Amino acid sequence: MSELTVGARYAKSLIDLSLEENILEQVKNDMELFIDVVKQNHELYTVLRNPIISHDKKVKILEAIFGAKVSKATIAFFKIMITKSRGEVLYYTAQEFINQYNTKNNIVKALVTSATPLSAANQQQIAALVQAEIGGNIVLQTKVDPNLIGGFVLTVGDRQVDTSIASSLKKLKTEFAQKAV
Repeated sequence: MSELTVGARYAKSLIDLSLEENILEQVKNDMELFIDVVKQNHELYTVLRNPIISHDKKVKILEAIFGAKVSKATIAFFKIMITKSRGEVLYYTAQEFINQYNTKNNIVKALVTSATPLSAANQQQIAALVQAEIGGNIVLQTKVDPNLIGGFVLTVGDRQVDTSIASSLKKLKTEFAQKAV
């Protein structure tokens, strides 16, 4: 079974438990913190995946890092995952928890990559357009990539709109190459 599938099942269980105990927002914040820490410290990810490192040592590491920062339910969840030899899917479970939380709360993430930083008005306009098209609560992330030359690339889920000048130039180059042959 893939790590994503296993992670999705554990995430569903954690969401159900969080709803039952009325701590969903706290656990969501805990999972976001966990994801951020793992992204910044690849060593932690490696330790959690390593079958040679004992369960007790992994639990102590997680308690040392997160003990005072997360809820008791989250620490208990970490302990269960580690003792069931599921440390390798803990990161995927946290990611899937956030995905399921967003789905449950009708939150849609969109990424807009532009050649220069977007103004707040432009960001609001793009978010409004995406919301009108898709619905839900839009969380717009921005990224700057000077290689685009101009325009932007909007990614929402598996859909992408590319209005960048770099993309247009690439298309022109391909068309010229085909016509020259």
